[in-house]
Amino acid sequence: MTPLSKPLHLGTLFDDLAARGSTTAVRLSRPLDIAPGSGLELDVPAVADLVRRVSGWFAEAGVRQGDRVALVKRNHWDYVLLSCAAARLGAVPASLSAHLAPDTLGILLRRLDPALLVTDTALLDTARAAGSDPSVHAARTLVVDGTAERALSLDDVRGGSAPPARRPHLDAPLAIMHTSGTTGVPKLAVHSTRTILRRLAGFESHRWPVLGTRRDDTVASSMSYAHGRALAWTAGVMWMFPEAVSLITSPDWDEAGPALRRHRPTTLEAQPSTLVRWQRHVDREGDVFGRVRLFVSTFDAVHPTTVRTFLNAGRRRSPVWMQGWGQSETGPLTFRFLTRRSLARRQWVDPTTRDLGRPIPGRTRLRAVDPRTLRPVPAGTPGLLFCRTDALCLGYVGEEGRWRSKLVGQWWGTGDIGSIDRTGAVRLVDRAVDALTDGGCLEIEDVVDERLPQVLECVVLGTADGPPVPVVATADGTLAPGVWKEAVLDLPTMAEPIILTWDDLPRTGTGKVRRGVLRESLGLGPGTPEKGRWT
Repeated sequence: MTPLSKPLHLGTLFDDLAARGSTTAVRLSRPLDIAPGSGLELDVPAVADLVRRVSGWFAEAGVRQGDRVALVKRNHWDYVLLSCAAARLGAVPASLSAHLAPDTLGILLRRLDPALLVTDTALLDTARAAGSDPSVHAARTLVVDGTAERALSLDDVRGGSAPPARRPHLDAPLAIMHTSGTTGVPKLAVHSTRTILRRLAGFESHRWPVLGTRRDDTVASSMSYAHGRALAWTAGVMWMFPEAVSLITSPDWDEAGPALRRHRPTTLEAQPSTLVRWQRHVDREGDVFGRVRLFVSTFDAVHPTTVRTFLNAGRRRSPVWMQGWGQSETGPLTFRFLTRRSLARRQWVDPTTRDLGRPIPGRTRLRAVDPRTLRPVPAGTPGLLFCRTDALCLGYVGEEGRWRSKLVGQWWGTGDIGSIDRTGAVRLVDRAVDALTDGGCLEIEDVVDERLPQVLECVVLGTADGPPVPVVATADGTLAPGVWKEAVLDLPTMAEPIILTWDDLPRTGTGKVRRGVLRESLGLGPGTPEKGRWT
């Protein structure tokens, strides 16, 4: 085996892993959409061979160096393999979530102008039925699971030989991913080899204490594999040669539960909304999580009750929860470790998980400024958070003016409101677009979650000319008025709650509530005047 180095090339990632002698088992909760006959377990050489074959499919479909390849299909880890295959040709993959509304997908595809759209028949049929055919925005379309009008099938492109691998310049565009879109149409962030592999995956390719992947680990993940996090996670984790990776494509327990029972993880990374759905199964099947030494939470805010539930589920003496905060444009900016002791139920209002820890040493810097004057605010005072990081993406496809407007010198405006104390610790308050005049919506949501276990989700929406409106999701869409009033008696004044079910809440591919869409569906109008420059 060659000496330990760091993952560098996306297109040959699995070739490089195979050459280094990786014995990591790749275990799937369901077969790959692009290779359903491969079953539920693959080894690294088989994955490398599949990437080469897919690269040949793309070449046969006419993809050339410098082209963009748009990927939008049912969620699965094969988003990563498709991205590797495109990058192997010197093309630039652009991963788009299947959760995007057809009209939003159309906007993003127009900006991308891809040489090839890779999709599935279900998405294509749904979009066309809605009057928005995504294939019209691409030179060619390839469906991975059958046939469709005006589209290539896999039978049309199989047999094409993969050209020699191309390796782009470190600072050339490597991959494109979209932001969450909670505040409107998502942005298309462009990352390079330097930002997403050298900076992000490279950071994870260390045997850090607590955080680092070990050789005897079974590393499980359940996320939107269209997200840029999936590329950095795959490269960083697999470069450390764990015993196995377990890839779970759905938050539904019918799929996730059997996969977790078959391959009980030692580390687990999942979206907060997924963990909320799994939380109700912990008491009955806590042993599924009994081997987990490290939980990792990224993508969105997480409630203290969720963290507490999982930390208390296992038999391990001291499991750890790593909470990260960052953005698609920047990668992680801060992290913090939580334990059973730090999450013990000793506080009534204090939203512990809003304390995001400190910037990653030597890699990120943060400051809080007045959003109007852009001057730094005193320690502990909420302000607009700016960051400096070498992992900042290259720009936005089709919105370069918007990209430049968020840069002030070398500082990037995150659009989040938070405070930084004298020790450098960051406390998140709100997104600027969601900020309330009295208190923070995230803090209120945490308190409601703490006090009302029957509430599956609470979303507080600010209004321009009235009290904020709480939207509460319960299992059956009901909540006794007296119970609500008692729980929020000491909180800032709010309107009467709107009670919905979990499925009534519009979400992004990473499980975040699309607050703007929810606001519009309820006829609430705009919330704050901050929407614009910093979103």
